[in-house]
Amino acid sequence: MNNHSIHRVVCISFIVLLFFSCKHGDGEYHGVTDKIKAKSENYHGTSLSSEPYLEGVETIEITEGEHSFLIPERKSQIKSFACTECHSKPLSQLQSKDGKKAHWDIKLHHANENTMNCVTCHDGNDMNNLKSLTGNSIDFNNSYNLCNQCHTKQFEDWKGGAHGKRIGGWAPPRASMTCVNCHNPHKPHFETRWPARFNTQIIKERE
Repeated sequence: MNNHSIHRVVCISFIVLLFFSCKHGDGEYHGVTDKIKAKSENYHGTSLSSEPYLEGVETIEITEGEHSFLIPERKSQIKSFACTECHSKPLSQLQSKDGKKAHWDIKLHHANENTMNCVTCHDGNDMNNLKSLTGNSIDFNNSYNLCNQCHTKQFEDWKGGAHGKRIGGWAPPRASMTCVNCHNPHKPHFETRWPARFNTQIIKERE
């Protein structure tokens, strides 16, 4: 038998061995992908649900692109909503005569004052709604549409579930916090703080 014939026999033997080595019934697979594909043929979802964790949380359903999920209802959580209870006139006509500011306790630390002020987000003629940079009305329940004008990367991650916090868990239905549930819209950065648990001995050694 010449070298060409030997090579041919070896190749045929290898192909036959490869063909008969996939013993799915015995749990033997070529790789992880093949195993997942075989195991999921008769998979019809999960019986787990995050609904028990959503009790007492008022939610609304939104659809952004190909993603539909629940978010917390916002307006009922705002202490002084509706705004028109006080803002009965356009903002320009509600200037205080004695110099006192109505929202004296709110300090805007979001961007420098040349970039952003109150009316960047709030509509002076319709205080019950927010407004986009182009002047379109945005419902307070959908305030994430205000944030996504600048924070586009975080918004895309949030839509897909990679940014932000789930309310219940990873089981359906999906319910996710929105930007304002974790960030103060007037001061969105997180303060520096120690973890709940840390090595106090290292602190003592640094003193």
